[in-house]
Amino acid sequence: MSPVDVDWAAWLTGLGIAAAVWGVLCVVMVLLASRLPPGLLRDIAEFLPACVTTARRLRRSPAVPRRAKVALLVAIIWVVSPIDLLPEFLPVIGPLDDVVAVVLLLRYAARSIPRDQLVAAWPAELRLLERLLDGRRRPDRDPEPR
Repeated sequence: MSPVDVDWAAWLTGLGIAAAVWGVLCVVMVLLASRLPPGLLRDIAEFLPACVTTARRLRRSPAVPRRAKVALLVAIIWVVSPIDLLPEFLPVIGPLDDVVAVVLLLRYAARSIPRDQLVAAWPAELRLLERLLDGRRRPDRDPEPR
């Protein structure tokens, strides 16, 4: 066998095993995340998926303006894209570019989207949405005293 010959069967087998291990790890992570107790860790685990779900739901709504739909599409593409400003393998700061981009794009889009539409599209706890929007209040609430 020359140094250029490749054993394609071994490569495909290795690739199949790697894909199977990756799939099993994804399922295990989802199961473990769903069992987290309420608190900061659970909020962090459900934040990005909730943002992507919200963006997908709002993009289908006819009440959402076109510029907001474009911002939501960019947010979805940013999260799903394998190309990142900061590589994901860097601890703590790896996923940070995804989170910052999604928060900024959702906040931009939320300026022109009615609050009831946002609340209806948000799949997680409402307090996470309120934190995301930086305290954007419902009209029926009184402003907090300073």
